[in-house]
Amino acid sequence: MIDKAVDAFFKERKAAWLKKNIKASMLGDEIQQTHMECESVFSLQNWLPNAAKRAGQISISTHPCTFSHPSARKNKNGYVSSIIAKSEASNDGFLRSGNVEVVADALGNAAALDVYKFLTLVLEDGQTLLQHLEQDTDLAQRLFRTTPMHEASDYDALKEGFLAMTAPSKEVVTSSKIKQVYFPLTAKNSDDVSYHQLSLLTASGILFALRKRLDTMRFGDEIKLAREQRKANLAHPTHCEISNLTTIGYGGTKPQNISVLNNQNGGKAHLLMSMPPKLQRRDLHFPRSDFFAQVVRYRHCQAQFKALDVLYRLPNEHFNNMHTRAKRDELYQSVIDHVIEKMYLIREVAVQQYVATSSGLAQAQRVWLCPEHDQQRFETDSWLDEICDAIVNFMFHGYEKTLGNKAVKLSYAERQHMKQVVHDNKEFLR
Repeated sequence: MIDKAVDAFFKERKAAWLKKNIKASMLGDEIQQTHMECESVFSLQNWLPNAAKRAGQISISTHPCTFSHPSARKNKNGYVSSIIAKSEASNDGFLRSGNVEVVADALGNAAALDVYKFLTLVLEDGQTLLQHLEQDTDLAQRLFRTTPMHEASDYDALKEGFLAMTAPSKEVVTSSKIKQVYFPLTAKNSDDVSYHQLSLLTASGILFALRKRLDTMRFGDEIKLAREQRKANLAHPTHCEISNLTTIGYGGTKPQNISVLNNQNGGKAHLLMSMPPKLQRRDLHFPRSDFFAQVVRYRHCQAQFKALDVLYRLPNEHFNNMHTRAKRDELYQSVIDHVIEKMYLIREVAVQQYVATSSGLAQAQRVWLCPEHDQQRFETDSWLDEICDAIVNFMFHGYEKTLGNKAVKLSYAERQHMKQVVHDNKEFLR
């Protein structure tokens, strides 16, 4: 016994061959003769040379061109070069070849897929038969020299035949059916621009490794238990669902024409949702020069200003009524509340948008709005008096701008009362 995996491979092949060739109408002698023929076909001295001849019909590739187009494998210049990426693993945070452990894919004549399966058998030491053959290990020597007929020259011929599967192309050949990108290259100290042509290929190993992981997350025992727990209104610590997946098909009814891995996965792969994020519209910008000119707007308080105009036009005996004056103060407070609301919103965006070196804000507004002045805001009052005066001006001029020529001329006493209402809100303005 060379290795359990090799023995299992040939047992499986023999069973399939016998099932196909033994008929129910056969007599005992015929069945025995068929069994003997089977042993001959799958004996190493017969099967290995035949398999070595067929190996060249399969090309191992980590990035098969047929995923871009089923007919991309061959053009007038010959077969498209098979790419075998041998990238080193690195903790660089990228999902790329080398950072994901996947098996190499293969493409070519579907009739030679048994050769690919043979060479990619994983043996007891964790290496594939192909790796043993490439390294000329003792196991490879024993397997390919099982009879006196297999001398050194025979071993070399078999090895050369099998390794044709991974042999690099003599020249790089691409296809017009593969998406092309011309990447600009500029030489140092030169204005000349040249272009490097890139053919975009699919890393099929990573593609199907993703499908395997997603299927485990969607249909594994853990997620099944989690769903049962959810149905029973019970908590489950690791319950998660993968949504918005798209399943893409390669090869239609003949997935084997694309690649080996594609055929093994039924020609189906999963794509994660790839859409631009829905960005919230940013209507609020940190003021560069003046909060009262760039953040609060008179039009936002025009309802209050028009309601105030109705009160201002009342005769004195009605305007001095307790209920009327209370209504007036409520409208003043509504405008102040609007300013306070905008103040808190601006403070929220200050961390991301405020740049001290390019800001033209007055010092009082910097203390009022910027988080870096929090301590000064709560320990001093000089800045706060300036902000209160600015709010009074906003209310006073806001009324005049909203009503225009129809505005009532406000008295000094009314302005002072307006100022008193604002000062009553000092603690809310800190």
